[in-house]
This record gives sequence, C-alpha cells and structure tokens, in this order.
Amino acid sequence: MTQTTNNAPERPEPDFSGDGFCLSEATRQKFGREVAKYPAGRQRSAVMACLALAQEEIGWLPPEAIEAVADYLGIAPIAALEVATFYNMYDLKPVGRYKLTVCANLPCALSGGVHAAEYLKEKLGVGFNETTPDGKFTLMEGECMGACGDAPVLLVNNRRMCGRMTPEAIDQLLASLEDGA
Repeated sequence: MTQTTNNAPERPEPDFSGDGFCLSEATRQKFGREVAKYPAGRQRSAVMACLALAQEEIGWLPPEAIEAVADYLGIAPIAALEVATFYNMYDLKPVGRYKLTVCANLPCALSGGVHAAEYLKEKLGVGFNETTPDGKFTLMEGECMGACGDAPVLLVNNRRMCGRMTPEAIDQLLASLEDGA
C-alpha cells in the first residue's frame, strides 16, 4: 500500500494559498548563501543545493517548489525541473519521514544488497517506491553510493549512510529511527 502523505511533523506545511507557493524566509536565506558561493551571473550553479534545501523544508519537491527555486535563481522552470528529474535524490512525490534508499549496484548486490532489500521489504511490508501505511518509511532503490567496501549500504534521507546492512544491523537501524534517533 502506498501512502501519499508526508507525516513528518517537524516540517511546516507548504503554503499553496493566496499569491502562490512560498518557501520560508529561513530557506530563502540559505538559498542566498548557496548563490554567494558562485561568481556573479552564475547563480544557476546553485540549483542542486537550492532544490535540496526546498526538499528539506517540505519533505519533497512539488512543482510549485521547483518553480520557486527557478524564480529565485532567475532561470526557466524547466531548467530546475530537468535537474530535479535527472537526479534520484530529489523526491517528486511525498515520501515517508524516513526515506531508506538501498544500493542496487552490482558490488552491493553481490555483497548482500539483494538480501538486505528483501529483508526491508518484508520487515516494512512495502516494496520499492512505496511508503508504510503510518507514513514513517519509504523504501527506494538507489544507484552506487560510493561505499562498496561497506556493502551492502543504504542511505537514510539522502544524508546518513549505513554500511554492512545485515538483518541485525537493519533491525537496529529501524529501532533507532522508531525511537526518533
């Protein structure tokens, strides 16, 4: 069963009312810090960072957020959308509070990645690209994460890499996430 809502209570609800979509002032200030890293006239170079910041605030990237990033950077909305659809770290539909991305590349697959993925599917009761009914976990399949020596690996919310994911390690990870760690 796929759930299409994001139950992450620490994320504010996006404002789709009134004059249009609005990201928080704090996020827009972070955009400014990202743009400042590039030479004048090269603000489009910050598109990946700004998309990630918008996703961090909302939990995913609705079309309005992608357009807000494009507007901020002074680029065509299609240019921001191309980036958001090319990279698998951007979520174009709501995900659970914890997005677990299992590496599916050959080194991880040969080192237990297939078993880790199957164990997670069974444990969570969902398949890839699905969210648990409580909105807590979304399971995704990912590409190489550059940690073949620690295979099998998975990412939590695109930020926390976990290696050597045996069933015991997966159980410990899920328990720590259940506890809010």
